[in-house]
Amino acid sequence: MFPGAEEYGVDLRVDDDAVDDLLAVGPAAVAPADELTFARNVFVPLTTACRYTCTYCTYYDVPGEASLLSPEEVRDICERGADAGCTEALFTFGDDPDDRYTGIHDQLAEWGHNSIHSYLREACEIALDAGLLPHANPGDQTREQMAHVAELNASMGVMLETTADVQAHGGPRAKSPGQRLHTIRTAGELSVPFTTGILVGIGETPRDRAESLLAIRELHERYGHIQEVIVQPVSPNERWTDPGPALEILRDTTAMARACLPAEVSVQSPPNLAPVRDLLDCGVDDLGGVSPVTDDHINPDYAWPALRELESIAADAGVPLRERLPVYERFLEEPGWVSERVRRAIDADTDAGIRYRSVLAD
Repeated sequence: MFPGAEEYGVDLRVDDDAVDDLLAVGPAAVAPADELTFARNVFVPLTTACRYTCTYCTYYDVPGEASLLSPEEVRDICERGADAGCTEALFTFGDDPDDRYTGIHDQLAEWGHNSIHSYLREACEIALDAGLLPHANPGDQTREQMAHVAELNASMGVMLETTADVQAHGGPRAKSPGQRLHTIRTAGELSVPFTTGILVGIGETPRDRAESLLAIRELHERYGHIQEVIVQPVSPNERWTDPGPALEILRDTTAMARACLPAEVSVQSPPNLAPVRDLLDCGVDDLGGVSPVTDDHINPDYAWPALRELESIAADAGVPLRERLPVYERFLEEPGWVSERVRRAIDADTDAGIRYRSVLAD
């Protein structure tokens, strides 16, 4: 059982033989994708507060310095994104930021909210009204927290990162693999289309990476809710000075992901963080959310590529590039996955609805 799994009631094990088989997979064992997809989004960093202090992360600010976007700032970002033709509002914030940041907690209370999830719900309403589909990535969540915001999201996500205990997560507020797995399982139980992924190069072993991918596959086999898995290299920054993983490691890990996951689950490689051109033969079929408006606030040193660059990547692979919504089309075709609130936004006779449907039609 994975570290912390018992504490969070997650009964999840992977077979040693399955791990060995996956470790034997290399790029030659998988086929290149026949198309590449991406979503056009805006990045909305609701707050830079986080209860964790992971040593590779530049996103969080310490108490007293963390910011909290106002509703007016959220609306401005979303309206600029809609004007630029985006379809997704990517909401991010650290795990339970109002848990230890009194300034954030007090500001939320002043705005009439008793938690960051209450405020996230308002922010998602703002995004929908402005003409964007919310995709919230708020870290670990309880069932109550996720249920409070799920109906206003086209999809949600959290990075598993790794099922191993690693020093990069260490300290008094260390991330628990069991808690992450619990969040992913909760999304399945609530029928939330979900994005997750692994972080490569934070001290995990090849076996850890294989076990993490198999854990994601097992949860998807139970609930059918995983829409994409990101294979993301750790990136050097002001807090993490070690080099990122070698290209060979990324190629092997990406190929393992493609071989491990069912065909309906996309393998994503973020083009501002990974050498995507060198991974195209390893089964990558999605380039993630790319913003023409906002920075990647989690990795501010690594700018988003322009759409022309994505077109060039696809041309190098000899495949078409297709825009997608933040919720994959198969979840729109099956009942029970998308709330009536989100479905009405997609079906509406509005500029936003027309934009959403034009993406689906391409």
